[in-house]
Amino acid sequence: MTDRWHDRARALEERTVATRRDLHAHPEIAFEEVRTMGVIEARLRELGLSPRAGVGGTGVVAVWDSGRPGPTVLVRADMDALPVADETTTPYRSTVEGRNHACGHDGHVAVALSTCEALLTEADVLRGRLVFVFQPAEEIVRGAQAMLDDGALEGISVDHVVGLHLSSMHPTGVIAVREGPAMAAADTFTIRVRGKGGHAAKPNETIDPVVIAAETVLALQTLVSRETDPVDQAVVSVTRVEGGSAFNIIPERVELAGTIRTFLPETRERLWRRLDEVARGVATLHGGSAEVELSAGSPAVVNDPVATDHLRAVARRIVGEERVIRPNPIMGGDDMALWLAQAPGTYFFVGAQGGEDSAWPHHHPRFDLDERALPVAVEVLSAATAALLSGESPPPS
Repeated sequence: MTDRWHDRARALEERTVATRRDLHAHPEIAFEEVRTMGVIEARLRELGLSPRAGVGGTGVVAVWDSGRPGPTVLVRADMDALPVADETTTPYRSTVEGRNHACGHDGHVAVALSTCEALLTEADVLRGRLVFVFQPAEEIVRGAQAMLDDGALEGISVDHVVGLHLSSMHPTGVIAVREGPAMAAADTFTIRVRGKGGHAAKPNETIDPVVIAAETVLALQTLVSRETDPVDQAVVSVTRVEGGSAFNIIPERVELAGTIRTFLPETRERLWRRLDEVARGVATLHGGSAEVELSAGSPAVVNDPVATDHLRAVARRIVGEERVIRPNPIMGGDDMALWLAQAPGTYFFVGAQGGEDSAWPHHHPRFDLDERALPVAVEVLSAATAALLSGESPPPS
């Protein structure tokens, strides 16, 4: 089985690369992926499908039904770029100022489209149904929920979910996947500190929100270092501080913003509650006040053990046992979590670091992919999806 998926992936390699480069040159950020949506829709129609476009704003859903009994497998690819400059010198560098596919989502779309084409060439032997989901706004972890709220899966009962992320953290062709919690829940917060402004030379006549904000930043660090079990994993980071207008004026307000990352639901709930208590408590201690706004992002990405074993078994046949690794969980978030909440599934990484040019971290202005990873990704995703449709079982772990 694996050999024919290898042949399909290699036959589609030139088109996969061309699609990725086209999208890279024309990046669109969250909920603005109109051109990207059009590229996806046109390709799916070329393959004989009838996609629904504009789901959740700019998302696309396409369903293929074999007409034969079998499971329903959902394949998800995210499609948004970042508000980051492109500092590469490649021929396909971004043509849009301040916009860049600096995380690899251009590659995800290209891989998913070629996977769809590869699978449909075997339509006469596949069973069940395929659901391809092209999702906007992953970078702000809002696209999955928007699509679900807009009826992306209305009338569809999903049995398996699978998705991938190209990664400059791993050598080209390495498959990295772990069962259980794999990526963190990603939530955001804003703290608006209010004091009493005045002249900087007379701080005794003020309630200084800058001092309150500074103490709040330090106090929040203890939520992890002194209140979270060391064997648990969590992050509380203040990433923005805004306030003040002149060197000789103590301002009326200072605003803090940041993120909370967790794996366990109980840790997530506790940190939400304690962040609110600490921020308000510090402000009250100094005679000021604090308004706390917490915004839920996506929950943690949790891979089903059986689905992950299935993916590993397929990947080992393709890239070799030594190139399939079990990585540590990472504190980055991804709203793939919401698709995995629909049915058991797995989210895996495909290494795309092939040298100096593809070794920059995700979200960096010089980020790029080693495009030799693209056919590997197509082959693994196609073979894994086909195996799910066939009901093939993985060997025991």
